[in-house]
Amino acid sequence: MAILGVEGFSALPHHCLQLCYGFFAFAILANLLRDIMPEKFGKWVPLPMAMAVPFLVGAYFAIDMCVGSLVVYVWHKVNSRKASLMVPAVASGLICGDGLWTLPSSILALAKINPPICMNFLPTKSL
Repeated sequence: MAILGVEGFSALPHHCLQLCYGFFAFAILANLLRDIMPEKFGKWVPLPMAMAVPFLVGAYFAIDMCVGSLVVYVWHKVNSRKASLMVPAVASGLICGDGLWTLPSSILALAKINPPICMNFLPTKSL
């Protein structure tokens, strides 16, 4: 945002504003469709605000949401009554737990300690 404030829109990649306009129009249209359509069809129209969350907080949150949705789905299949009661509490706990990792992660980053998991992409050797 600071770069955009100093350099203006010329700092953005080509066609970035056109893409922003298009996605803004999609968000308005999706919200209108969800409100206008009957409930049995409207519930299947995605919420643009929910789709925007991973762009704001990071891609890991989308993975967390996907795994959480899978757990809720399976839990409802196994025991629907218990799931209806416990899912909000478990989801809140998992979200708080994910947020609690931010502090140790920041401390490790400041101490320049690398995570124990390492992934490298090296070129293959030609035969």
